[in-house]
Amino acid sequence: MNFGVIGYGYWGPNVVRNLSSLEGSHVVAIAEVNPTARVRAQKAYPGVNVTADTSAVISSAEIDAIAVVTPVWTHYELVKAALENGKHVFVEKPFTSNAAQGEELINLARQKNLTIMVDHTFLFTGAVKKISQLLDEGSLGNLYYYDSTRVNLGLFQHDINVLWDLAPHDLSIMDYLIKASPEAIVATGERHLNGCEDVAYMTLYFPGQVIAHINVNWLSPVKVRTTLIGGEKRMLVWNDLEADEKVKVYDKGVNITSREGVYEVLVHYRTGDMWAPQLEQVEALHKELSYFVDCVSKGQEPFNDGCAGLRVVKMLEAATESLSKRGSLVYL
Repeated sequence: MNFGVIGYGYWGPNVVRNLSSLEGSHVVAIAEVNPTARVRAQKAYPGVNVTADTSAVISSAEIDAIAVVTPVWTHYELVKAALENGKHVFVEKPFTSNAAQGEELINLARQKNLTIMVDHTFLFTGAVKKISQLLDEGSLGNLYYYDSTRVNLGLFQHDINVLWDLAPHDLSIMDYLIKASPEAIVATGERHLNGCEDVAYMTLYFPGQVIAHINVNWLSPVKVRTTLIGGEKRMLVWNDLEADEKVKVYDKGVNITSREGVYEVLVHYRTGDMWAPQLEQVEALHKELSYFVDCVSKGQEPFNDGCAGLRVVKMLEAATESLSKRGSLVYL
């Protein structure tokens, strides 16, 4: 499969590197508006056509699929042009700037029988695959909560706030693990430096008393990537910055009983072993792009398709509305 890659900034080099090393794919062209980045790309890939002309790459008859690795405000026009030119599309998260754009692109892809995959890279990590397996097996029991802290100093974005930048990771993971859409969302945050919220908190209410909370921050003195998942039977901690034992499962919980004639609820704390399951050691982006090539070649719909990307965008839109109302509850 011949690829054209649009964008060679922060994430683009990773996409090109993985596509170039992937069996069954070949990078034919890279489009990049920044001259310095173009020089860097040409030096790294002397056999690839590196150009500033995005439209030439999108319309090239030699190219089967386009990878869009550019700021979110450019996604709609680029993905639409790619689909109109008969190209399958791999697009960086978040999918689009609003839900209406996403719906239009999904319909266009269906009309032309083309594949859209949204780059929700974390879904292909060993950690998320293992957590999904534990939930499916019932090892954690009924889910109570999902609590994530995703903070660091920078990288500051100028076209989107910290929720649109960092929260898609957790929203896509929740969408994949919980397998239900939230009923309502609350978001609060504040702008300190460049007119975009750089600190934000988001709470999601799911059916069945499942609650989720996301803390995202560009102004943290330390980098933290920690997720707590609480279940009826067991609880789990995922620290993505750990070199080993990223996921730890704790046989801890609370049992509540009440006896007839006793008004007080009796609470018993249960403490058992901790264990760290073995995780698949693989570069998530490599596995994701391999899956994309496989889906296109077999005509299958990927689970991180345009519809999955749209669900994340709808959550972000609801969070943006709540932010503008200083934390009002927004129903989806």
